[in-house]
Amino acid sequence: MFIQTEETPNPATLKFIPDGQIVLAQGTAEFKNQKSAATKSPLALQLFEVSGVEAIFLGRDFITITKSDKTEWSKIKADIQAIIMDFFVSNKPVMYDAVSEEVSSDEDSEIVKQIKELIEVKVRPAVAMDGGDIIFHSFEDGIVRLQLKGSCSGCPSSTITLKNGIENMLKHYIPEVESVEQIFED
Repeated sequence: MFIQTEETPNPATLKFIPDGQIVLAQGTAEFKNQKSAATKSPLALQLFEVSGVEAIFLGRDFITITKSDKTEWSKIKADIQAIIMDFFVSNKPVMYDAVSEEVSSDEDSEIVKQIKELIEVKVRPAVAMDGGDIIFHSFEDGIVRLQLKGSCSGCPSSTITLKNGIENMLKHYIPEVESVEQIFED
């Protein structure tokens, strides 16, 4: 098995792509520390054993790793690749339980349904190419609130992406949208 790596717009994050493997069949998962991974993902738990790994994001066909500022990729990249390779060869499940997928609810207003559909169709695929994800949080008083995950979380260019890319697109298709704001996890 070959593990391809790609740089992301976030210099502290690399995208690892296990050739021909589905990491998560549906949804995404993000782990900010070893404790959060302990009961959910044996793969993430093993990756946190590498000194300097600060966050792990699992997508459909990739794993995004964020390292500490004090750690050099040259010192940990081979260890991460070995763990990923060994894990997939072992055929263990990546997650203990299935990941729930964000879907539109019958209770969503038409505007919220449109926003979610635009994010799903036009934004999420592009963000996934950079090793991240974007999750709809809310729409209130003309403001769309979104949460960035994976390589997009803490990325220096995330504000530009939100304002120049996503906000302009949503305003173009949905006149009720006045602005887009990023929310942060507690």
